[in-house]
Amino acid sequence: MYNYCFKTVSLLYSRIPVLIGYLSLLFFPASYLTAQTPAGKEPDLMGNRFLTLNTVIRVNQIEVSRDRNVGEDERRLHTPERVVTFREAIAKGLPGARITWALSWLALHDTSDNYRRIRKIVAGYHYQYGDEVTFIPGAYFANAYNSTDQVNKDLHEGLLSVSEMVGNHYRPLSILAGFLSSKNQAYLAKEEGIHVCQGNIWSQYSIDNQDGDGAVCYPFYPSSQHFCKPAQGKDDFIDCVNLDGWTCDFLAARRAGFSGGFNSRMGVGPIETLGKYGVKVGLEEMVHTTAVHFDKGFALNGFAWVTNCWELSLPYDAGDMTLWLQEIKKRWSGVQCITQGEFGLIWRKHYKQNTFDYRFEEEGSGIGGSDKDKKIRWFMNKDFRLALLSGINGENEKVIDLTRYDLPAKEPESGSTRNWSLLGEINQKGIREQDKPVPINNLPEEDKALIGKRYPVLLK
Repeated sequence: MYNYCFKTVSLLYSRIPVLIGYLSLLFFPASYLTAQTPAGKEPDLMGNRFLTLNTVIRVNQIEVSRDRNVGEDERRLHTPERVVTFREAIAKGLPGARITWALSWLALHDTSDNYRRIRKIVAGYHYQYGDEVTFIPGAYFANAYNSTDQVNKDLHEGLLSVSEMVGNHYRPLSILAGFLSSKNQAYLAKEEGIHVCQGNIWSQYSIDNQDGDGAVCYPFYPSSQHFCKPAQGKDDFIDCVNLDGWTCDFLAARRAGFSGGFNSRMGVGPIETLGKYGVKVGLEEMVHTTAVHFDKGFALNGFAWVTNCWELSLPYDAGDMTLWLQEIKKRWSGVQCITQGEFGLIWRKHYKQNTFDYRFEEEGSGIGGSDKDKKIRWFMNKDFRLALLSGINGENEKVIDLTRYDLPAKEPESGSTRNWSLLGEINQKGIREQDKPVPINNLPEEDKALIGKRYPVLLK
């Protein structure tokens, strides 16, 4: 009897967002409901700290196509109760936060009772919280397995399914993709009218099923030559803001995969922090990586952005998310936690071209691959990205990454390979003979001339 009552109460509780959504349809005009931000409330890019939170709902771990899967079946890990618990944890940690939900093809079409209920609950969250609901093609790695045309077809029909699911002529502002080729991002902008895409996972190499190191870690307009390359001008410009997948610790990220026994993706992600080190140390690293951007990064760039993807299937207590968000709220009270699409469009409104000039500095946390005795400086602009690694006081500083974007680039054929990286003259992963660190003044004259135009002080 107790179990029956508990299940009944849980079911009714899980339907609350849906009921709120239906009531909203009655009392608010459609123009308001389909907007992610009320008119006149949009923050400026400069002078603000932004946080974007994404989650993925899928059926299989990697849905390489509509009818072929790789990895674990995750149906048992996706329940209405878990959806509700996850969203409540965010609301408790950071009241007013708006997040982004991405559903895979199978999650949008699975006919089981659990997935039917999940779709109703998530649709309700758009009306209750202003959350964005969107599509994820291939559950991260669409281009590694599918043709460009097939990915475009999946994007088109997946977006239609999302609109039908949410109702009231809803249309998402962005796509969540993990990696997405320049051709597919161009399709999104030109044919679907979507101008924001989480289309690169900064620094990913030798992890999961696709590589994609070589991009800028903050927003940029991609080149038609390669999704990791910022557009150089109107001839190769794609009007789709390309966003990183999750914020990494810069010192950990300079490694390839798990080299040295460390996880190169460590930062704010729960797998590499909470899963590896437990709650206390894991949260310490998450806050450390957040502070790299919200403290020094904010001072250097005039705005700051941290992004995190917490897949719904992950076996971690959602309350740990609450703890991280509460610490963010305490330390940076004015943080704007908005949807991925909103943030991308705010950036797009400020930057009409790739005129950005991003700078970052980090001293290691001492956790995992974030070396306590190391300091890293990053410089990222339309022409190149440059990383300098040194001791904590700046001694023995050397170039560990120089990726020139003024040179031609080419993506592989879709569906042909996992390696979609754009490896420059020197790459931070150190996997090639040419990747050995060198003092900046030992670079070729052509490279020094390019750097000197932007940062002459570095060559003194």
